Amino acid sequence: MKCHYIDGRWCPPTTTDRIPVVDPATHLVVGSAPAGGAADVDAAVAAARSAFPGWAATPRAERARLLGALGELLRSHAGELARLVETEMGAPEAFALSEHVGTPIAIIDDYVAGLTHEPDEERIGNSLITREPIGVVAAILPWNYPLYQLVAKIVPALAAGCTVVAKPAELTPLATCRFTELLDEAGIPAGVFNLVFGTGPVVGDAMSRHPHVDMVSFTGSTRAGALVGQAAAATVKRVALELGGKSASLVTPDADLEQAVTATVQYCMTNSGQCCNAWTRLIVPRSARDDVARIAARVAAEIEPELGPLVSRDQYDRVQSHIAAGLDAGATLITGGLGHPDDRPDGNYTKVTVFGDVTPAMTIAQEEIFGPVLAILSYDTLDEAITLANDSPYGLHGGVWAVTAESGLAIARRLRTGQVDVNGAEFNIAAPFGGYKQSGNGRELGRYGLEEFLETKAIQLT
Repeated sequence: MKCHYIDGRWCPPTTTDRIPVVDPATHLVVGSAPAGGAADVDAAVAAARSAFPGWAATPRAERARLLGALGELLRSHAGELARLVETEMGAPEAFALSEHVGTPIAIIDDYVAGLTHEPDEERIGNSLITREPIGVVAAILPWNYPLYQLVAKIVPALAAGCTVVAKPAELTPLATCRFTELLDEAGIPAGVFNLVFGTGPVVGDAMSRHPHVDMVSFTGSTRAGALVGQAAAATVKRVALELGGKSASLVTPDADLEQAVTATVQYCMTNSGQCCNAWTRLIVPRSARDDVARIAARVAAEIEPELGPLVSRDQYDRVQSHIAAGLDAGATLITGGLGHPDDRPDGNYTKVTVFGDVTPAMTIAQEEIFGPVLAILSYDTLDEAITLANDSPYGLHGGVWAVTAESGLAIARRLRTGQVDVNGAEFNIAAPFGGYKQSGNGRELGRYGLEEFLETKAIQLT
């Protein structure tokens, strides 16, 4: 990758600095991307702003056709994209194919289908209420799901009639670059989508502050999200933030313990634990602690050989420091611990780790670790369990395990979080995804995700 993608062309960067891309399994440098600057952002925003009137006026059927063509190209190149994700962030190829590539394709299909319906208009008295695209959208992307997060932001924005300037995470630009080539091949008009490589403090900050950007959609850490919000505040632009999580999986006394613990450990360790919505706190009846520990240790041992490495050495060190903090705090190490798995001493591989006897005040119960680490907390009453689940600065996701869906629903209604799965219900790409509290604001996916990119206008008629 030698260039940015601006106004339908691959454009040389205004800076000479490069950012290396490192394979987390081997520590080998496998590529590099430009370290963009404010001038690159200016050019991309200008292109997006120029293209906006034409794209906003493009009939919905034509937008659907172009996005459908993009989806078909992703299907035909799915294996290639999966291998790029495996190379740059470590996801095993089968998981990269099914989740990192397969889910974005399903999201595109959902929005293409939605564009076949007429836009919503409403009459209130003598007023006609219409919805219009907000304008130029800056999409700042994380490294843990590079294609999924790209598609979850730019496809509803484009479907709504907005134009986009996107910045991939500096650790994972490879799949995004190939995606952009396919988007160009699909025939998306020049300037409608633009791509600028670079770091958050430089390119991300310039995008957030830019006076001609109408909205910022950001996914990443809560700390970085706060900085994006501060930078965007001066121009009073809309900001959608999908941030950190410390999600709880709550098991009631009458639930199927084997099912609940197995599913929780598996979900916690998905993508090597590098998921903002991972169930990283397991809340169980105190009387079941020994059985829970036994099941969790067995499932962890089964999962560990299937997981890829953490994305970077810095992330590996971060996870190790949290494991050390759990040991220092006196939590019981059920399995895992410090260091590499015995059979994978190289790369950024880490042991699947489960702690028992965790108390709410411990760091591992409060801070997002973003690695394969599970904390088990115990309760005596159901009210105490719900209090434990809500005892977090985050509120992104959660799980409830109960003897019936109805009793699980009653508990789910009491959890302060943006999504809750009852008894292992499947993820729904048409349902809104987003958080309470420090997990952010705004929603992605489905109709709610599309509405993030729309303005509301009232037209009074005589």
